[in-house]
Amino acid sequence: MEFCPKCRSIMIYRGDRAVCRKCGHEKEADDTSDLIITAKKNEGEIPVIEGENIKTLPTTNIICPECGNNEAFWWLRQLRSADESEVRFFRCTKCGKTWREYD
Repeated sequence: MEFCPKCRSIMIYRGDRAVCRKCGHEKEADDTSDLIITAKKNEGEIPVIEGENIKTLPTTNIICPECGNNEAFWWLRQLRSADESEVRFFRCTKCGKTWREYD
């Protein structure tokens, strides 16, 4: 991570250049061999557990709205900002329907 020598804001990397997000100052990037670039997550996506990983999740007694089965796997996900509560997801052990619990 580099900081702008003019305004002290965090600089972002564009190719082999470091560019200040605030004032636009550009400079040759220092050694970028250790640089890790990650993609942004789409806000509209809801993470869902799939495949064999589902069998390792804990189960609870809850009625499935699809088939009426009374057991489901459950997990928690933080979907909104950190100051809001997590969302609990359920997946029926019989039919595989996935739903979430609303507070």
